[in-house]
Amino acid sequence: MNKTVNQKAWFLVLPVLILVGFSAVIPLMTVVNYSVQDTFGNNVFFWAGLDWFRDMLESERMWNALGRQLVFSSIILAIEVPLGIFVALNMPKKGFWASFCLVLMSLPLLIPWNVVGTIWQIFGRVDIGLLGYVLAKLGVNYNYTQNVIDAWATVIIMDVWHWTSLVALLAYAGLQSIPDAYYQAAKIDQASRWKVFRFIELPKMAGVLMIAILLRFMDSFMIYTEPFVVTGGGPGNATTFLSIDLVKMALGQFDLGPAAAFSLMYFLVILLISWVFYTVMTNLDKRDGV
Repeated sequence: MNKTVNQKAWFLVLPVLILVGFSAVIPLMTVVNYSVQDTFGNNVFFWAGLDWFRDMLESERMWNALGRQLVFSSIILAIEVPLGIFVALNMPKKGFWASFCLVLMSLPLLIPWNVVGTIWQIFGRVDIGLLGYVLAKLGVNYNYTQNVIDAWATVIIMDVWHWTSLVALLAYAGLQSIPDAYYQAAKIDQASRWKVFRFIELPKMAGVLMIAILLRFMDSFMIYTEPFVVTGGGPGNATTFLSIDLVKMALGQFDLGPAAAFSLMYFLVILLISWVFYTVMTNLDKRDGV
């Protein structure tokens, strides 16, 4: 028996496709156009081919920014993922306090990125900020605008404060999906708390943890607003990550060709890492389904 296929549903998707075309595809094609051309002004362009890409690959500035970005993202994941799991494991499972903790953990996620940067910029100042004032009273020479270590510590702590809640909430959702029968069987077998975590909770959280790691890595890899508001990429270039360096190149120096090539390479790196995470998550799902 032949089934009638109704293609009218595509008309419901058409507005989304048009919106994506205007907001993503067309700007992307503009960037591609700038990446293979050069100009001396007056809106006159001439073909440059792959010269800008070659220059970026040979640019020590770009590789230094990429190195700082990878170090920052690695530190963020090394702190936020274990901390988020620890918080999720110690949150109440039911009742009023469970709801209270969920709301409390969600509050940092509701604060806009520029506001987070402003909060920590003021918070760390020695003259009017609580953190800077307390550290100064304790005899700690803290200044995130002049000391590289202080700048990195401030940016990292700020990101941990802002985004650990996301990992904790996802891990908590994974824990809530574990049937009580698993815990009852572990209790009968007199399994230790570590073995319960290692063989029951961690495998069951693997899927949501992969999502958490993907989201946090992508967001930390594209971070711009918070460190730019707090340190402006300084002191020197200590916190000039890829996104900050790209904006400086495009808007500060108005080097549109190199900036366009830089942004496309940036995009391809993010796309590659996303594909790796997607492949790993798919393999995990297949393994769990066997």
